[in-house]
Amino acid sequence: MLYWFLKWVALGPLLRVIFRPKAYGVDNVPSEGPAIVASNHLSYADWLFMPLTLTRRVTFVAKAEYFTSPGIKGWFQKKFFAGSGQVPIDRAGANAAEGAMRSAKKILDAGELFGIYPEGTRSHDGRLYRGKTGVARLALETGAPVVPCAVVGTDVVAPSGKIFGHWTRPVVRFGPPLDFSRYEGMENDRYILRSITDEIMYEIMRLSDQEYVDIYANKAKELAKASKEAPAETADGIEAQAS
Repeated sequence: MLYWFLKWVALGPLLRVIFRPKAYGVDNVPSEGPAIVASNHLSYADWLFMPLTLTRRVTFVAKAEYFTSPGIKGWFQKKFFAGSGQVPIDRAGANAAEGAMRSAKKILDAGELFGIYPEGTRSHDGRLYRGKTGVARLALETGAPVVPCAVVGTDVVAPSGKIFGHWTRPVVRFGPPLDFSRYEGMENDRYILRSITDEIMYEIMRLSDQEYVDIYANKAKELAKASKEAPAETADGIEAQAS
């Protein structure tokens, strides 16, 4: 109930009035049944504006710590994240990645929409980075279609490292669902997983019009940080490694 209260009564109307987000291709999101919404990731505001454009609930996974912190602050934090459409990673598995998969499968098995950022982390410079193959494995293991999504302008509203930026009108675009049933039973083939992931990222790139960089976002962040910290004579070598 808190999710719908935030969306339709408290937070949602405020965001609509102030930012007037535009949405395209909403009909590409199935009106019922499980689906994976795979989006680019420019800002922490992405998970506010993308679900705002849909009538169905979109659920993401979040760190378990957001749901287990003690005290009054922890209680409010838990209520906010749960109410805004996030569930804790199921840590019954061996690691966080496996836990995220288990949580995602529960959401899809319940016939709901699951939101995922294949890049794994926010883009630090507005470019689109290589997707991790978890989205492909999830699609094959559950049989759910993948709806590519692009959110544009949220890095202006809430830039990386800042709570607020400048006003702009965010845009959310949804592409036609991608069906990977032709690869059924091949979820352990890493070449198939990479091929599927690249296809998803291509559709996201087409929708977002971002420049694509074929390295992982976390690696790109490390290289960018090293470039700033490195002496001037070695910066060119680091830049060459990034490209």
